[in-house]
Amino acid sequence: MKVLVTGGMGYIGSHTCIALHEAGITPVIYDNLSNASARVLDQLEKITGTRFEFILGDIQDEQQFKLALKHTKAEAVFHFAALKAVGESTEQPLRYYQNNVSGTLSMLQSMQEADVNHIIFSSSATVYGEPDYLPIDEKHPIRATNPYGWTKVMVEQAMQDVCNANSKFMGIALRYFNPVGAHPSGLLGESPNGIPNNLMPFIAQTAVGKRDVVNIFGDDYDTEDGTGVRDYIHVLDLAKGHVAAFMQHKTDTAFHAYNLGTGQGYSVLDMINAFSASANKDIPYKSAPRRAGDIACNYADATKAQNTLNWHAELTLSDMTNDTWRWQTNYPSGLES
Repeated sequence: MKVLVTGGMGYIGSHTCIALHEAGITPVIYDNLSNASARVLDQLEKITGTRFEFILGDIQDEQQFKLALKHTKAEAVFHFAALKAVGESTEQPLRYYQNNVSGTLSMLQSMQEADVNHIIFSSSATVYGEPDYLPIDEKHPIRATNPYGWTKVMVEQAMQDVCNANSKFMGIALRYFNPVGAHPSGLLGESPNGIPNNLMPFIAQTAVGKRDVVNIFGDDYDTEDGTGVRDYIHVLDLAKGHVAAFMQHKTDTAFHAYNLGTGQGYSVLDMINAFSASANKDIPYKSAPRRAGDIACNYADATKAQNTLNWHAELTLSDMTNDTWRWQTNYPSGLES
């Protein structure tokens, strides 16, 4: 069985390609390389012993995407291709709506014309906005607080509407919490362009000497140590969640949504201290003002995924920090260095 993986050269997409391969499913990568290195293909081959097929393309090119579906005879699409920086989305909203929403609508149109009726979508816990209650389950109201989150909401709605209109169509939205970690080989990990938007790569780059200090945005939240609390999940657990969801629903129709998280919240200081233990060094940090839109706590109720998909996160916080440090040590400036 072949599947087309959009954004398959990126952080989560590439790790999911490994999980698909290990499950006996053949991934074909479709990526425009706007935020990924072509060297990922070499790293994937070192890890799996297989050279995955790669198509250089953009999801906004409807004709090209349709040709890719027909050429590969893919039976499903795993959709990771998206712009993903929350702060940038508030500064460039039209770019985010054009790429993430319009691009996905073009892709869905191509899928219907090619009679490919299964999509597994990389959604986000940002669709929930500021939580009414914790932990957050899938029944929580949907109300994003930034353009990036709204792009995820809109794509989920479009998928639901396509499923309602087409009795053969199946869509899965996987709502991630905070993906971190790297492949334990140290050959593949997160390598953001420019200044990292997320905490873990910023800590890692500080530990390796690329950054001077970790800024803690807000130390007066109503949490145990005053810093924000989030649900961090290892990227390998996340990748396995995609495979579990697809295998569970590959003969089904309709729309399905699942949280993928650990259900455990860790503070910013927890993460810095855990990474210090992995790197065996102190990591400098300083307090900074809260950022607009940040919330005190956010963590998942992933009971639905456990009960329906027989999936749960298995890797620990030390696995997350150890694997990230191994990757960062091997490639301090990413794969292009």
